[in-house]
Amino acid sequence: MRSDVDTGVFRAEPGSAIRLSEHDTAWMGTPAMRQLDADELKEEARNYVASCISEFSDAQELLYADNRYSVLLLFQGMDASGKDGTIKHVTAGVNPAGFQVSNFKQPSREELDHNFLWRYWKAMPERGRIGIFNRSYYEDVTTVRVHPERGQLSFNDHAVDLTFWNERLEDINNLERHLTRNGTTIIKFFLNVSKAEQKRRLIKRLEDPDKHWKYDPSDLFERGYWDAYVEAFEAALSTTSTAWAPWYIVPADHKWVMRAVVASIITNHIGAMDLAYPVQDAARHKLLKKALAKLTEQRKPGKRHKKKG
Repeated sequence: MRSDVDTGVFRAEPGSAIRLSEHDTAWMGTPAMRQLDADELKEEARNYVASCISEFSDAQELLYADNRYSVLLLFQGMDASGKDGTIKHVTAGVNPAGFQVSNFKQPSREELDHNFLWRYWKAMPERGRIGIFNRSYYEDVTTVRVHPERGQLSFNDHAVDLTFWNERLEDINNLERHLTRNGTTIIKFFLNVSKAEQKRRLIKRLEDPDKHWKYDPSDLFERGYWDAYVEAFEAALSTTSTAWAPWYIVPADHKWVMRAVVASIITNHIGAMDLAYPVQDAARHKLLKKALAKLTEQRKPGKRHKKKG
């Protein structure tokens, strides 16, 4: 699967006007992949994700050892687009000490008393670690754009108009530029699910008792604002997909295909980073050699220390 799929096709070209209707939400892969039946395709994608997880795990260890850079993965999408499941599957088997997942819900009173980026800044990954944002500061230019009453808008009398939202997007670009200049690789995923597939998933949550816990009444309420969310996301994707912090618009109607695409993009990006295990100087080599000799001596069978006297 890896050699056949060019994940660059999902990258939102910087400076282009994004129209989500032009992106296939039900993409099934290459011609060879489309010859597979549903079960075969799922198995192919699952095996591919497993191979990527192995690479991801090795890369995460190297990132941690190198300790010069960090990685920030952002996941956005409509409700039921598969953010939770994708994060769960692509990080399975990765050392949990090397990454942290941050979920951002409705802001607290304290958070509303600060600028809109403040609460996200506190969760940025330190060097050597991977930060995963399940929703992010893009909520403040999408959800809050659709529902202004939910966010912190302004500390002054600035009109909440097109200029206001464009300035927020400019602030985000500046933040991401700052992060990348200081060693953070940013990869952003928009999980692009169709309205019909979202409906199918919500119905499944309502019909399956084991999935009732996943249903939130707000899902149906927000579905009524679908077009407004599309407009807000298109504005964000068009303005903030940059050379230093690209967006990937990932087809999300088929979950395992989506997870395979995300896993491939992550491993490709981390694999392209200038990572290396720390070089040991002469003093360090001497210390290691001494420690090895001591441990080797201790495990020799029959070795006894003579008693004094």
